[in-house]
Amino acid sequence: MNTIQKKIWVLASVVLAIMIAIWLTLTFYNQKMQTQYNDILQRYLQMNEVTSSSQDIVANLNRYLLIPTAGNEAELEESRERLLSVQSTVYELRNVENEFILTNYSHLIDSFIETVDRSVMFQEQGEAESALAEFAEASNISLYISEMTLSIFDTELKTYERFYRGIISQSEELEKLGVWLLLLITLVLVLFTYLFSRSITKPVQQLTKAANELAIGRFDRPIKVDSNDEISFLAKTFDHMRSNINALILEIQKKAQLERELQESKMLLQESQLRNLQNQINPHFLFNTLNTLSKKAYLDGAEETSDLLVSVAGLLRYNLKRMDKAVSLYEEVYVLQQYIDIQKARYSDRLKFHADVQESALGFQIPGLTLQPLIENAVIHAIEPEEDGGEIWFRIQEVGDEVWVEIEDNGPGIDEEKQRQLLEQAVISKEGHSTGIGFANVLKRLNLFYGRESLVEIDSEIGKGTKITLKLPKVKGVQNHGQTAHSG
Repeated sequence: MNTIQKKIWVLASVVLAIMIAIWLTLTFYNQKMQTQYNDILQRYLQMNEVTSSSQDIVANLNRYLLIPTAGNEAELEESRERLLSVQSTVYELRNVENEFILTNYSHLIDSFIETVDRSVMFQEQGEAESALAEFAEASNISLYISEMTLSIFDTELKTYERFYRGIISQSEELEKLGVWLLLLITLVLVLFTYLFSRSITKPVQQLTKAANELAIGRFDRPIKVDSNDEISFLAKTFDHMRSNINALILEIQKKAQLERELQESKMLLQESQLRNLQNQINPHFLFNTLNTLSKKAYLDGAEETSDLLVSVAGLLRYNLKRMDKAVSLYEEVYVLQQYIDIQKARYSDRLKFHADVQESALGFQIPGLTLQPLIENAVIHAIEPEEDGGEIWFRIQEVGDEVWVEIEDNGPGIDEEKQRQLLEQAVISKEGHSTGIGFANVLKRLNLFYGRESLVEIDSEIGKGTKITLKLPKVKGVQNHGQTAHSG
């Protein structure tokens, strides 16, 4: 993703690159012309140095011939060495056009030096006339050197005349090129700056427009920004926020509508649920119970069978009439004992039921038909599948501001996932229940009755049985009748 900072660096880099390119171009041409100027000037200075050196030699030779001292001889030698040095540099200035004339020029210098050397030699040998004759020859050669230098200057001027004109033409062309380059660079920079600023301002304008749309409540329109920098990321975040707000508004509207519908039908729905639960009686249980009664009547006397029929009748009467109202724990325990009597007749010694009930807790209220479905769960899952049956413990006690009801069995137990599903009311099974009321329905009715949740706890491990604890608030209702369930 490109960033605004990166774009600014690109713009600065382009401007800097163009400036450096212009500077390098101008420097190159200026250096080239400066080198050419220096080369020509150096040629003139070196050839002028030849003329000057030859004239100095003639003057020093004249003084030496007049006064042949060691000092004058040293000055003559010094000027001679300087001329030889200049001669070597002049010869390096040769080219195709001036090679011949510079060769003659160099030979002339050699002749001049030889003539000076012979004059010095004759002077040292005492031949004054010969020395003067050589001095005159050296003076003439020095004049030739001066004339030849002027001739070379003239030739050089003619040779470099085209170069001078070329330099002037190049300067004019360079000036035009500079103007065109300036115009082109200005155009490119203006265009680049426009595109650069547009790449920043256009997304900002689009984002501003989208913000105005949100300000007037249009949350259903997606936010689209043509950019690939931080503004694009900001737009995507902004659009995600818009989408979340829109979804939240729709959800609130939907919940408000559902709330109104639920509020209007709440009483009717609760009544319908209770009536539906009341009418759910499992024929399978009735069949098993009647079958047990028939066998019992065959094997036993009529008195015990009569008691068993009374228990069944009481249980059915309670199931049909007590679901739509609150009852005392005493009534729940009493009908629970009738249910246990029926199950003992069915399972005989396979069912062992132990009850430990605190009488002072039996006067508090509870939804009708709450305890029997829980005991029935224990019978179905802990007693019925086992060949040797099992045991069930039933306890009621007061604990602070609550009444605790515990139902424990030594059955196969429940895994943690199933426990979680039961507590979340995700498992609703009615199979095998005489009342048709499963664990989830009991839990739901308790929550509705007491107006709170977390009333039920499950403590179970696979192979170690299950204990269900109801922690019920103390709701005072029917007085204690002074009776309690008995152990069996």
